[in-house]
Amino acid sequence: MSVPAIVFDLGGVLIDWNPRYLYRKLFTDHAAMERFLSEVCNSEWNNQQDRGRSWAEAVEMLSARHPHQSELIQAYHLRWEEMLGGPIHGTVEILKDLDAARHDLHALTNWSAETFHIARARYAFLGSFRQIVVSGEERVMKPDPEIFHRLVKRVGRPAAECVFIDDNPENVEAAGRLGFDAIRFTAPSQLRQDLRARGLV
Repeated sequence: MSVPAIVFDLGGVLIDWNPRYLYRKLFTDHAAMERFLSEVCNSEWNNQQDRGRSWAEAVEMLSARHPHQSELIQAYHLRWEEMLGGPIHGTVEILKDLDAARHDLHALTNWSAETFHIARARYAFLGSFRQIVVSGEERVMKPDPEIFHRLVKRVGRPAAECVFIDDNPENVEAAGRLGFDAIRFTAPSQLRQDLRARGLV
């Protein structure tokens, strides 16, 4: 069997992203912040931007529904960069090792097309990837099988020749059903061990 392509998720695997990094600056009441992030700017709303909805439409729609919180809603877009906590260094070191060994590296990420350029500019290690498939650009997101089909077409390898790494169990399960060698990421040390078991590091 040929050496597989290795496909990384980005957020939660290589890049630490959390809206709380921003909203801790905007709320003095922790419980109120958590209510806002679960009831107003929640993951379901954010996912629509990852699926291709524009930030202008998203903010306008939600502000109309919650006019008294419009400034907080706008901050989710205008101050989005403050939600980036930095690289997950242990995983970045693994990526550097794989790159140095000349592995075929790619990324598949659920990310807004309008904000991904910020990550590209900030994280030089993204240059290690031959292909980066971004859900917001594709207008379809994990775990939808369609985005995995687009990935393998871009990579030029069948799913059976790809190792897929993601922290979201639904995405890992979806990839496994499609024939990927799917690894659930929990920590850099665990990932290194799983890759070592496959003879890749």
